[in-house]
Amino acid sequence: MSDSTPATPRPTTTVKVALLGAGNVGAEVARILLDHGTEMAARVGAPLELAGIAVRDLAARRTVELPEELFTTDAEALIDAADVVIELTGGIEPARSRILRALHAGKPVISGNKALIARHGRQLQDAADDAGVPLSYEAAVAGAIPIVRPMADSLAGDRVDRVLGIMNGTTNYILDQMDTTGAQFDDALAEAQRLGYAEADPTADVEGHDAAAKAAILASLAFHSTYTIDDVYCRGITGVTAEDVAAAAEAGYVIKLLAVCERCAGGVNLRVTPTMIPREHPLAGVHGAYNAVFVEAANAGSLMFYGAGAGGAPTASAVLGDFVSAARRLVLGAPAQGAEPHAQLPAVPMDDVRTSFSITLTVQDRLGVLARIAQVFADHGVSIHTMQQKDDPHGSTQRSEIRLVTHRGSNKDLVATVESLRELPFVEDVTGVIRVEHAD
Repeated sequence: MSDSTPATPRPTTTVKVALLGAGNVGAEVARILLDHGTEMAARVGAPLELAGIAVRDLAARRTVELPEELFTTDAEALIDAADVVIELTGGIEPARSRILRALHAGKPVISGNKALIARHGRQLQDAADDAGVPLSYEAAVAGAIPIVRPMADSLAGDRVDRVLGIMNGTTNYILDQMDTTGAQFDDALAEAQRLGYAEADPTADVEGHDAAAKAAILASLAFHSTYTIDDVYCRGITGVTAEDVAAAAEAGYVIKLLAVCERCAGGVNLRVTPTMIPREHPLAGVHGAYNAVFVEAANAGSLMFYGAGAGGAPTASAVLGDFVSAARRLVLGAPAQGAEPHAQLPAVPMDDVRTSFSITLTVQDRLGVLARIAQVFADHGVSIHTMQQKDDPHGSTQRSEIRLVTHRGSNKDLVATVESLRELPFVEDVTGVIRVEHAD
């Protein structure tokens, strides 16, 4: 549907809102709508009514006290009675079916469901385009940080070359604690759980899945193509040790779980990995549970978006920003922004990426070791940027620790180099294999 196709005006004096989900974010959205609805209505141009809140369990404890009469377990009936639908339930189903139900009925949808958008975003966007209504998901990428609309609108006339993001507050808190206090991973994770930054089951965060979903969404916008979470190479932080963090600090780096989406080899590579970045890089100063997205564009240059990446109230702010925009269009009878042309740049596999590795080796301290290691790198066409030999940190006089940072090379060659190093008879351990940004 083109931008010029008019939407069907709604013959209503009140915009009725269906809220699906009353978790931390959903409860805050409901609170703000109830407490500040009159002020928000002035921006929309019509009175607002929270028609109901669909939940699975009516008796569940909420983080915010809300009127009991608003709650229902009949999400479908609530959708059918509403003008705008806000979906904050998470997961794939029944969220996907409910969003499609709303879109097929010509109702704008606002979602914070990163897992769903990262897997089925194209299907949902096509349904929205066919109906001529907006599908908005600012809250699905970086919490309160406004990045979806700037990427889709403000940078639409530019060429984005690379996006780097700290997109998960839990992992950033853990790595920041390891860097600033010397904490071990398990201790930093336990503290994150105690403070409410990490779930009882932190798998989606610490294994990188949460950041990977966000990377797929953001890359789709940045490069005008369609990517899913399956296109993202993903490695979490569970293997990062306090020793790795300390070694990085000594070399002038900090380790972050970094989402990188960049043009290369005729397409775009998407990856989420623990990455060493120089202390002087703006992303190195992102502390605690905060998030940041660093964009490199051909004409705009370097841009950074920073703020709270999670939390009920901050994320609710992003949800309601989308809501006000969608509701205003509805009241005015304005058309939704139609589907944009897609470049369809292919997802580039990791083998074709040029990157840099930091590698730590524990080796037997004997003549010819350094020369043999250097030969392995040469055999694979990989150049060593820096190399430092130290005494064994465990006190053995028979072993040494060697730390190397490579120049940029193909990921395939770098991985092959690491495997060859593991096979050397005098190499007892290969640890701390971490990607490095801007090592050259």
